[in-house]
Amino acid sequence: HMKRDFNKWFATFRSSIATYSYYTDFNKVFEHVDALKIELNILNSLIGSKNIVTDFINLTSRYPETLKCIPLLIAVRQLEISATDEDGSFIYNFKTPNHNISQYVIFMQKTGLFDLLTNHIINNLVDYALGVEVGLDSNGRKNRGGTTMELLIENYIQRTYVKESYRQFGIKNIQDKWNIDLSSISNNGKSEKRFDFVVYANNTVFGIETNFYASGGSKLNETARSYKSISEATKSINGFEFIWFTDGKGWESARNNLQETFDVMEHIYNITDLENGIMNTIFGK
Repeated sequence: HMKRDFNKWFATFRSSIATYSYYTDFNKVFEHVDALKIELNILNSLIGSKNIVTDFINLTSRYPETLKCIPLLIAVRQLEISATDEDGSFIYNFKTPNHNISQYVIFMQKTGLFDLLTNHIINNLVDYALGVEVGLDSNGRKNRGGTTMELLIENYIQRTYVKESYRQFGIKNIQDKWNIDLSSISNNGKSEKRFDFVVYANNTVFGIETNFYASGGSKLNETARSYKSISEATKSINGFEFIWFTDGKGWESARNNLQETFDVMEHIYNITDLENGIMNTIFGK
């Protein structure tokens, strides 16, 4: 296959792999709020209250499970919250109350939650919680890059009409299914490596790894080195090819390592290659 120019190839790397669902995972947001819907609706009765302290004490004594919604109302995920001021330090447990309820009243006052409720700043805690969850969900974005790349690859595999493809398929599975000896990369059977995808096409088994790095780090050098050695170890194996799909501006920091791998590896591709139909070239008839 034609020698490709690393610099030209690298110039097409992108800073983001944002699909539409990358920004907010609404299904997850709805699920989180749904789990608290009943308790939030009970707390709704405090909105506009004229005697918020008394009402809050009565309500949480009758329905102590409503306390577990409170962290979300100040956009906090964990159910244990510590707070410190001139009156002292407290660690509040909202799952199993560890203080007298009057201490939770202080928490509600000092965080401004009572103010939010009594002054009709909001009309409905379920809607408010949805908004908070959307905000919290954006923290998940940095972790979504990796899975988004996998979904992208999966999409392309499905559109390429390959007969057989598998997700998270191990070396042992490959050896059993196609009788291909991969001991050179399994440390003679000691490590159970799994490929993100395995595709069978044109009488060839393709082991596929995918990743996307929006930001740099030591992991990238390690990945490039490890995939370089897999590629070299499997070159001589008949009926098996190793493919790596990667992308992301994070590679700027590990550019040299990536280039070393690029120079020895036949099947290393980025998203632009995908868009230009590389899968049809490799898997097509």
